[in-house]
Amino acid sequence: MGLLVGAALLTRTVEAQTKAGETDPRAALKRAVADFEAGRISESVAGFDTVVRLAPDAMPQLWQRGIAQYYAGRFGECREQFEAHRTVNPADVENAAWHFLCVARAESPDRARAALLPVGPDRRRPMIEIYRMFKGDISPDSVLAAGRVDRAAQFYSHLYVGLYLEATGDDRRALEHLKIAAQDRFEEAGGYMHMVAKVHLRSKK
Repeated sequence: MGLLVGAALLTRTVEAQTKAGETDPRAALKRAVADFEAGRISESVAGFDTVVRLAPDAMPQLWQRGIAQYYAGRFGECREQFEAHRTVNPADVENAAWHFLCVARAESPDRARAALLPVGPDRRRPMIEIYRMFKGDISPDSVLAAGRVDRAAQFYSHLYVGLYLEATGDDRRALEHLKIAAQDRFEEAGGYMHMVAKVHLRSKK
């Protein structure tokens, strides 16, 4: 995942600040991720907030926090988290996509499109097509076509088409694509975001 570009820096930042205190923010981070995977969204957000309290310099790296805030319905805060993440990972399309999702839920898809964050060269397929879909330039079908090159591209095309369709009001088609993204065959290709797809589906039951 493009958002993982900052993972190593996040670890180094958290480790550096751990030495200054008695409480280990790495443990809080691990618990926050585990809570999210288990569907304990409120606990997950609280855990990420604890990481920020213990290691404030790590905040811009915590894209996982923004996703948890999204599922907790804290859309204004998740918007701010992804705007902060852009300062350390400005090229990433996924960051812009999640920012769109937060603004769309807080305000409207039109407002989200107007506020779409700029990105840099994200060479992963089909990220440029995903960005153009969120921008309103191409259809979800074009993203799916571009995602046929390999398993990872297929996963990300179905995930972001599903999330986009849900944000723009097509819940039925959104669910179809999110179910595909959550299939076990995409676990390795999707990594953390495959977990997000599974958590998303559980939240709809």
